[in-house]
Amino acid sequence: MSKDNQQIPKVSVGLPVYNGERFLEEAIESSLAQTFPDFELIISDNGSTDRTRDICLRYAERDARVRFLPSDANHGASWNYCRVLDAARGQYFRWAPADDKFHPESLHACVEVLDMHADVVLCYPQTMLIGEHGQVLERYNDDLDFRSSDVTERFREAIRRNRLVSAIYGLIRTAALRKTGGLGGFPGADVTLLAELTLHGRFWEIPRPLFYRRLHGAASTRLTTMEAVQEWFDPTKKDKLFLYLWTHVFKHAAGIRRAPLGLSEKLRLLGVLTRWVIGVREHLLSEIGDAVGKILNPKKTTPIQQGDASPKEPGAAGTK
Repeated sequence: MSKDNQQIPKVSVGLPVYNGERFLEEAIESSLAQTFPDFELIISDNGSTDRTRDICLRYAERDARVRFLPSDANHGASWNYCRVLDAARGQYFRWAPADDKFHPESLHACVEVLDMHADVVLCYPQTMLIGEHGQVLERYNDDLDFRSSDVTERFREAIRRNRLVSAIYGLIRTAALRKTGGLGGFPGADVTLLAELTLHGRFWEIPRPLFYRRLHGAASTRLTTMEAVQEWFDPTKKDKLFLYLWTHVFKHAAGIRRAPLGLSEKLRLLGVLTRWVIGVREHLLSEIGDAVGKILNPKKTTPIQQGDASPKEPGAAGTK
């Protein structure tokens, strides 16, 4: 029986990777070691030039839960993250970075919450930051436990908190995730996606550090300029003008428009967004000034400010 004809799993785990040979085997093993058995692991290689493809093929050949999607070219992190979601068959979905690890009980704990609470759209465990050799660095406070039934309160808190947003690697209802705009090809796309998901349901944090996020020199979080992050998300946008906050404003507005909510609720949400815009107006004006400077001097780069966040897909020395 082919993998495609097997019983549809309850959970799909998507592992996008690019030149991830260093930590890939450890990441795959941590997913396959989950105590919750009913899942598939979808690995998408984004045109790697190292041993990544060989590693993926080896696991796909020996474990029926693994589906491998190769690519001959690097289409960017956004494309690869969306690709594993498109291939997902499960009721629940989780992205699994190629350089991080999950505690064996992580999936089971998250499934339990989503099964018990139909209005919870995303369940994530707390995060433990680890170093390049797996050493524990610190327990990280994700601070995205949005259990309020008030959608405007959830959205208001989400657009105010722009950090590592490790909750993007929580367990998400697949149907709800597919109703959003997805993970866009721009810096901070994970921030706008999480904010949009709050419009579809509650977030639930498991008070145990069951996700181990690795900090190392080749991770995308080590990129130092907005231009480099933009290229990492989508190589076709290399050297194109990008306004971080302005893009987020329009993406938040688009998320509100798409949300399965009534007109009065959407108007309240637009009011929340408007107040947020007023609060960051100086930064928005500054971005316009920076854009003019970029037009006059195309070689000028924009340093990443503290709080700018992006998902991680390891590249060669941080390139993507």
